Amino acid sequence: MVFWSHAFLKLNGTIVFTWAIMLVLAGGSKLVTRKLSTGLKRSGWQNLLEIVVTAIENQIRDVGLSRPEKYLPFLGTLFLFVATASLFTIIPGYEPPTGSLSTTAALALCVFVAVPLYGIEEQGVGGYLKSYVQPTIIMLPFNIISELSRTLALAVRLFGNMMSGAMIISILLTITPFIFPVVMTALGLLTGMVQAYIFTILAAVYIAAATRTTKRGPELAAST
Repeated sequence: MVFWSHAFLKLNGTIVFTWAIMLVLAGGSKLVTRKLSTGLKRSGWQNLLEIVVTAIENQIRDVGLSRPEKYLPFLGTLFLFVATASLFTIIPGYEPPTGSLSTTAALALCVFVAVPLYGIEEQGVGGYLKSYVQPTIIMLPFNIISELSRTLALAVRLFGNMMSGAMIISILLTITPFIFPVVMTALGLLTGMVQAYIFTILAAVYIAAATRTTKRGPELAAST
């Protein structure tokens, strides 16, 4: 879906819907956090926000990151973006940007960059680079391939699952535009939430592996 084009410039649905999600998330966070309370009397939106934040922090901690508040901005944003992209599928005419390989590749690249940054911050440059030759220097090319392949796997996994779900719903809406597509839409929303959770957890696992001195063992186990 192309909304506007001029020469080689194109404004397609992926870009428009991505911007829309970012505006909704930014505007929603501004509205929810403008009147935060530390007392017992809190708004329903603040309670919901605290539930979401606490749940994400607990999941990050369960992965093995002892300071979840440090990683919450990055991992929480990943989860909320993918989850919101899935929730908006109930809007007629909407196409989830996560159904485009360019979007999922961009998200995977964010993880690809974040992992060594967090690893270097925790272990230093020497400590992080040393993990590539553990347990022996023979593992160096395999560890490099692992870094690249997991980025591709993150992008393709999310893209495939989101695109296939959207296509199935579209086909069913064309064939039987009544009760059955409603059920499939609900299942699609559930699948979207699961994919958001899996994507975020995998990113957290990779970061946890990068911030430990014994990196490659847990990481290779998680990537498989």
